[in-house]
Amino acid sequence: MLPRVTRGTYPKIRVLFVIDQLSEIGGAERVLASMINGLPKNRFDCSLVTFKSGPPVEELKLTCPVHVFPLRRTYDWNALQASWQLRRLIRALDIQIVHTFFETADLWAGPIARLAGCKVLISSRRDMGILRSWKHRLGYRFVSRLFDEVHAVSNQVRTYCIQNDRIDPRKIITLYNGVRIEKAKSLPAPDLRAEMAERSSGALICTVANLRRIKGIDVFLRAAAIVSRRISEPLLFAIAGEDLDPGYTAELHGLVRELGLSGCVIFLGKRSDIRAVLSASSVFCLLSRSEGLSNALLEAMAMRLGCVATSVGGNGELIQDGRNGYLVAAEDAEAAAARIVTLLENRDLCGRMGREARLTVETTFTTECMIDKLVSCYESLLNRAANHRLTS
Repeated sequence: MLPRVTRGTYPKIRVLFVIDQLSEIGGAERVLASMINGLPKNRFDCSLVTFKSGPPVEELKLTCPVHVFPLRRTYDWNALQASWQLRRLIRALDIQIVHTFFETADLWAGPIARLAGCKVLISSRRDMGILRSWKHRLGYRFVSRLFDEVHAVSNQVRTYCIQNDRIDPRKIITLYNGVRIEKAKSLPAPDLRAEMAERSSGALICTVANLRRIKGIDVFLRAAAIVSRRISEPLLFAIAGEDLDPGYTAELHGLVRELGLSGCVIFLGKRSDIRAVLSASSVFCLLSRSEGLSNALLEAMAMRLGCVATSVGGNGELIQDGRNGYLVAAEDAEAAAARIVTLLENRDLCGRMGREARLTVETTFTTECMIDKLVSCYESLLNRAANHRLTS
């Protein structure tokens, strides 16, 4: 049963977020949870629709109702029923703002929300089109015009959307991810040595990413092999992330054996204590082949770590090379290894870069910064919609 709301009697701004899935939790899902949980409760009433959910959603600790409309295809009888449910929900809750995340939410739910009469429609663009098929690329060129505003997670993503989706630059803004800075303090380090069964007792170099090829963990392993040859002390390389591609994961384990890294590499799997893992680390490394704006990199910077990252997507908007971290080209394991070695051999430099990284996050990339800008966008768009109705 859908809730009943009497129109005109609900004082809060009513926002419906729509996201493709909550069965696998990545950076976008965590940012969405931060938005929902961070919007002022006295001014906003949030709801969430997803087309696929599962047990992982519990770790997001969402403070709003979650509606699951199962959807496998967007063109069958089940999709027609789901579209009717979504339309009814928008009208029953008297939703004012619909905010979509990812392809199905954008291309399928967006037009339904517009037809259902929502006052404001917003799309959040999180990446450089890495998951798009040709149908998605074509669809975005037509559907993007329906949105009142598009929120790009970085300036690089904004440029991509302007060029590829042909969005009017005046309709697309950059809304950076944010992390909760008050929690980014020294935390008890997990006993990774015990997990390693005493394989290593030296400095810890970590990467945090779900195991997918786009995250470049194979490049991280090749860099690890080079670093191990150049540093005489024992080292530990930790990979924290969920296995989302069993074929790629098997390839990674084979690469560990091929490179002779079995004694110094640990796959930590999915962790609920990522900040504790970061706290135990000396250097953070992210060698992704593509990024929108990396939450993992933000978290590492907030923990004052010396960071090495590829200059892809929004990474260059977080790191100023040589000041608060190092940037290297994608696929360049040699350059990444050289930067890791520099940080390991010069702890004063590493500490100074870590402090600069923390300052960068405190200045621009906190949850509070993100929420303040989001609130401003919502209120501005609703005022614009109200003024348009008055003058039309």
